[in-house]
Amino acid sequence: MSTGVVDRLRRLALAPVARSLAGSRMPGERYDVPLGDPGLFGPDSVTWRVHGDPSMLIGGVAALLLQTLHPLTMAGISDHSDFRRRPADRLSRTSSFVLATTFGGTPVAERCFDVVRTVHRRVRGTAPDGRIYDAGDPDLVTWVHAAEVACFLAADRAYSLHPVLGSDQDRYLEEVSVIADRLGGRQVPRSREELRAYFAAMRPELAATPEARDTARFILAPPRQDPRLRPGYQVLARAAVGIMPRWASTMLGVALPMPVDLAVVRPLAWTTMNGLRLVAGQNELVATARARAEGRSADIARIPPTAPYHGAQPGRGRSTGS
Repeated sequence: MSTGVVDRLRRLALAPVARSLAGSRMPGERYDVPLGDPGLFGPDSVTWRVHGDPSMLIGGVAALLLQTLHPLTMAGISDHSDFRRRPADRLSRTSSFVLATTFGGTPVAERCFDVVRTVHRRVRGTAPDGRIYDAGDPDLVTWVHAAEVACFLAADRAYSLHPVLGSDQDRYLEEVSVIADRLGGRQVPRSREELRAYFAAMRPELAATPEARDTARFILAPPRQDPRLRPGYQVLARAAVGIMPRWASTMLGVALPMPVDLAVVRPLAWTTMNGLRLVAGQNELVATARARAEGRSADIARIPPTAPYHGAQPGRGRSTGS
């Protein structure tokens, strides 16, 4: 079969995914310029390894679920996000921010930080318990970041073909701490030990509020989803529950029985991940970023297969950010 035919078949298979994640992207998201710029991390970083694997899809869903357990974060989502009207947009925004700050050049990453800081200044209000919330609060910035990177690492360990292990996990947390630092985070965890201590300290502040449980149910079974995506998404969503801290999934009332997770969900998720890798082929987004970092121009005429939403129109929705 010719390369052109294979490429067309891949595009056809990925088209529903592309449409579902094309709703809201970071302005200026691109990976080909400036030549010679390694970006925040560079090709030899652990961050490129973790963030370049499709298992990030599972980690992203898990992070959204985990983040709902902070009442002030949940209040900001309820008051300022239109995720119920366009549920894919929140995941799309998160993926856009993570990809652009990871693989984009330094100016692209800096623009992303500017956009998120601007949005944070608008996300303020009063939570149902009467407390004032502000998305730019250093403690909330740290919570969102910690939930994301913990879930990204957990997904990588469970579903990557070449998982990051041992001290490289600490190196990853040290590298990505720069993102939370740039957004104003405070006492950002920079190692596995610090991350464990952080979650232990946060546990008393977390709560499975009615809004959190309702949002978790919505994330796990979004209405009006493309029927072609629903079976695969259900596998990934249940896999996301399986990689969450057990205490978190139990609080939300979505914990899976361990035998079901191990005997049913994980094999199905592995099959889905491998199918996605097979269909997607080479990650052209990463290849483009690598060429840029090495000072070479890359052909970016085609949509990057493992990030099929690259190049979509950015900025739809009421809020943008990680």
